[in-house]
Amino acid sequence: MSLPSEDEKISLDESTLLKRIVQQDHSALSQLYDRYAQIIYAIAFKSLGSVEESEEVVLDVFSQVWRIAEKYDANKARVDTWLLMMTRSRVLDRLRYLQRTAKTKIASVNVEIQSAKVSVDPIEEVLISERRTLVIAALKQIPEEQRQVIELAYYHGLTHSQIAAQSGLSVGTVKTRIRLGLNKLRIAIAVWK
Repeated sequence: MSLPSEDEKISLDESTLLKRIVQQDHSALSQLYDRYAQIIYAIAFKSLGSVEESEEVVLDVFSQVWRIAEKYDANKARVDTWLLMMTRSRVLDRLRYLQRTAKTKIASVNVEIQSAKVSVDPIEEVLISERRTLVIAALKQIPEEQRQVIELAYYHGLTHSQIAAQSGLSVGTVKTRIRLGLNKLRIAIAVWK
């Protein structure tokens, strides 16, 4: 019998923490928080750009862990993957909320704001145009079923569950298609550069 690897020890330990959280063990939640709060915060901040909103995401994720820890299935995902999926979902929720709030504020004030055209460096404009062309060309090179789920996830901001519901696919199939499609995109773009 071989000894467990470091990853297996950590995963096993985190699974144990989740079992203790199911039993309403506050110290287990605190330990999980200490391990992942900074990572979750960093991911949220990268998308939201706001300290307050990022802190809200961290609190939302760990509040959700406290409520639904019994639903965690080690056969479906590692604990860190499960937490990061929740983080992505909470970040998307916050982005949608912020968009709705911004639209409501604008509507309630009922003021037209004309935005001044931002002057863009012509060289930067050309580079952006070239990148856009490169990505569009690369997207055309991958299979249609992979392109569709990538566009729904990245252009429309849908979660894996929402894509699965909309397309009639399983969540696992959606994740696999996104992963395969992104790998093919990376290869295509690297070849063209």
